[in-house]
Amino acid sequence: MDNEKNFDNGLNEKTDNAKEEKLDVKKEVISWITLIAVAIGISFILTHFIIINANVPSGSMEKTIMTGDRMVGNRLAYLFSDPQRGEVVIFKNPDNEKEEFVKRIIGTPGDKVVIKNAKIYINDSKEPLDEPYLPEEWVNGNGTDEGELVFKVPKDCYFMLGDNRNSSNDGRFWTNKYVNKKKIEAKAEFVYWPWNSKKTIKSAKYK
Repeated sequence: MDNEKNFDNGLNEKTDNAKEEKLDVKKEVISWITLIAVAIGISFILTHFIIINANVPSGSMEKTIMTGDRMVGNRLAYLFSDPQRGEVVIFKNPDNEKEEFVKRIIGTPGDKVVIKNAKIYINDSKEPLDEPYLPEEWVNGNGTDEGELVFKVPKDCYFMLGDNRNSSNDGRFWTNKYVNKKKIEAKAEFVYWPWNSKKTIKSAKYK
């Protein structure tokens, strides 16, 4: 009888150990699922409400942002303030909102923007904007051969140009020439890839 009891106890111990192992595996699986769910939730919140992670497919902002660069934009930048002239922003293309563009703000609400002989004049200023970020001589859509180009920016809207003016699809050429503030998704903050080209995206400071 004692041997039978010992045998029974051995079986019970093995059964209990097996149950504990199953419970441990179940807990570990639940733990991993919870961790993955939290990570997905955090990623969703970050990318939809805090930052925007964007790939730049064209050269319209060279040499400020190069073709193929990956950059991060701050979605909260304009939560308590308005976009300013000279800042680089990410927004929905006003002619096709399925596309996102990155350009520099040139005209703010109420501005009169005049492009003449490859220079930009704001609100009838005698002095043009100083634009050292342009990569080359501006010859395309520069208000020379076609005569000066005049843009009057509506309320709550912005006039955008690419830094690479000779290869940029921007406010000069769009059917809907201005970007409503609601369509500005983020302020472009920095390039993080390629790693050897990482940099902060600087806003222009005009006199």
